[in-house]
Amino acid sequence: MDKTKIKETFLGGIIRNNPTFVLVLGTCPTIAMTTSLFQAFAMGIATTFVLIFSNLFVSLLRDLIPDKVRIPCYIVIISTFVIIVQMVMQKFMPDLYTTMRAFIALIVVNCIILARAESFASCNKPLYSMIDGFSIGLGFTGALCLIGIVREFFAGGAFAGMKIPGFPAMSGTGASAFGFIVFGCMMALFNFVIQKVNERKEKMKAASLPLSGGKAERLGEVQV
Repeated sequence: MDKTKIKETFLGGIIRNNPTFVLVLGTCPTIAMTTSLFQAFAMGIATTFVLIFSNLFVSLLRDLIPDKVRIPCYIVIISTFVIIVQMVMQKFMPDLYTTMRAFIALIVVNCIILARAESFASCNKPLYSMIDGFSIGLGFTGALCLIGIVREFFAGGAFAGMKIPGFPAMSGTGASAFGFIVFGCMMALFNFVIQKVNERKEKMKAASLPLSGGKAERLGEVQV
């Protein structure tokens, strides 16, 4: 078991390969399901469940699936877990299922899930594939929740369904157009922060280099 690969895989989906803010995948549910924090969280959890188990089974069956029919096979695997999610939600959360029905069904063709099945699960071991699914799902859920918090706050003057005293709802902010504005602003902020963190790390790394590896070589060049 490669601990370094596990760490890189886990952090990759949250930061470096965040499906919403970096890879810009799954834009349709990102805009449609972020009108409230609760809906955003539910969509994220449903997608994460499908990601983990579809990655697992694609990885387990990768040597048995013929290359020519791999995409249809991936869709069958993904569809199986989407149906499980639909059945559970319909049984235990019927009101939420009624609201999200169309977008739960569309998880089958969500480009995030198909992309991870094709690019990662099909060429990695089951453990790493499950970690990747969890990581990507966590990054997707976190992004949806952040957007959902902002949109619900401005559109309804509320947080997680609870009305904030003294803060009125702003007309027009519940529309999809405002959702795209929030999405774009948060994407820019996310990438700006990541860029600054990486630059800081590079500076710290350069400053911590031993004299013999950096400054000494430059001194030697000057002396020559």
